[in-house]
Amino acid sequence: MKLLNLDHVAVAVENLDDALAGYAQRYGVAPLYRETVESQGVEEAMIAVGGSFVQLLQPLGPETPVGRFLSKNGEGLHHVAFAVSSIEAALEHLAAEGAKLIDTEPRVGGRGARIAFVHPADLGGTLIELVELSDG
Repeated sequence: MKLLNLDHVAVAVENLDDALAGYAQRYGVAPLYRETVESQGVEEAMIAVGGSFVQLLQPLGPETPVGRFLSKNGEGLHHVAFAVSSIEAALEHLAAEGAKLIDTEPRVGGRGARIAFVHPADLGGTLIELVELSDG
């Protein structure tokens, strides 16, 4: 397994419109796209920064994973996502290494990407997302 790139850094926010306005005013950036990902319980926006993204996440409700994160921690860094060429190979490798996986099988996230999460307790206290982008 090899990490190909830093795909994105995700920031949990209470209000996506306010956060996007702040990024636009302070940094002169706009999202490439915005979408609701019901299966993840979020509305997200992706802002391109070089070859990576800043992903802003607003929960769809208080009982979603991001909603619970905000309730416990407030706004801020939610996770770091790395691009991989094969998510199955990455998960197989991590399982063999004894990693604490949240997902043992990939699921579909934003941008149609296949994703999986590694638990923050596994390494360094940070939630890690693995991302395999679709070809289409």
